[in-house]
Amino acid sequence: MLIVKKFGGTSVADKERIFNVAGRIIEDYKKGNEVVVVLSAMGKQTDVLLAQAKEINPYASKREIDMLLTTGEQISVSLMAMALDSLGVPAVSLNAFQVAMHTTSVYGNARLKRIDSERIRNELANKKVVIITGFQGINKFDDYTTLGRGGSDTTAVALAAALNADACEIYTDVDGVFTADPRLVPNAKKLDEITYDEMLELASLGAGVLHNRSVEMAKKYGVQLVVRSSLNLSEGTVVKEEVKMEKMLISGVAADKNTARIAVIGLEDQPGVAFKLFNHLAKYNINVDIILQSVGRDGTKDISFTVSEDSLEEAARILERHRQGSLKCQKIDVEKSVAKVSIVGAGMMSNAGVAAKMFEALYDVGVNIKMISTSEIRVTVLIDEIYVEKAMRAVHDKFSLN
Repeated sequence: MLIVKKFGGTSVADKERIFNVAGRIIEDYKKGNEVVVVLSAMGKQTDVLLAQAKEINPYASKREIDMLLTTGEQISVSLMAMALDSLGVPAVSLNAFQVAMHTTSVYGNARLKRIDSERIRNELANKKVVIITGFQGINKFDDYTTLGRGGSDTTAVALAAALNADACEIYTDVDGVFTADPRLVPNAKKLDEITYDEMLELASLGAGVLHNRSVEMAKKYGVQLVVRSSLNLSEGTVVKEEVKMEKMLISGVAADKNTARIAVIGLEDQPGVAFKLFNHLAKYNINVDIILQSVGRDGTKDISFTVSEDSLEEAARILERHRQGSLKCQKIDVEKSVAKVSIVGAGMMSNAGVAAKMFEALYDVGVNIKMISTSEIRVTVLIDEIYVEKAMRAVHDKFSLN
């Protein structure tokens, strides 16, 4: 069997955990399997590097930020190769150039285009464990790029697809996918299995267990994922196309604090205004989520929307630059202290009243809703950030997910 195993930053945070992961790798290797390992940077190393960059230049280019951040994964893969070697197992560490992993040219949020697998297959043929840097690639200019937060998951799935791997295992610091974050909702329950679509929604909405683009890619190429803990031997959660069990009404509750709201006040109430507004943001690859447009009055209208808090400053700066020009709006307001709380479940497609039940749960604990967004299998609300834990627990209990 060819197995791709991905370990997150907390799984390789220090010497003890590196050797713990090495032990897990060796178990599969000694069974005669070919093993490809994808690693994130150790612990909070990415945050440390970002803080250092900010000290030097708060407005550093995204190209230079990527050049800096890719060093984190190179440290973890080389140390892991050393650990395996010390335990008598041949291993080789490879970065994005050595593989090579080709991406688009969007620094900080690149997408994988293709992977040259020849070097990996040669090293596997020589009976080595191949340890590859997650989160990074190279673009057409031969510059390093990064795939966005959580991008190592995407690296692992892409490698599993490119190598036609028999298994793709994502190791993290929790036992699998839960009905809610167990750190916020103590009675959250671990799921044995979940569909790609449900996992994709949860990942996009702040669940934090898997990178949303990794789920998207797994669904596209039919890569079955297993999410499990690197700290124990529990079975974890299988992510796949269909699940055997009868679908629950709701599979999970997710929260995303990395959210900010922008309100563009006093836009002209005429065709093309929304296009101009969101086109300015699209040119800079700024993703917009919940959108709310007010009913026009006195020839004007307001448009509110959410962006990630990471994108807030840049988005506000872009809109302010066009405020008196193409947008012709009165003012631009920003609000940071907000969060999204969402429910996800394929079961809600055939059940009326799910949204009302969620809103009732929030009403019961006195949480006000600022904005609402829905899809066939999701309901998302924007609330004040200070009420996130209270809201998650109330909604979780209302749907009896414990």
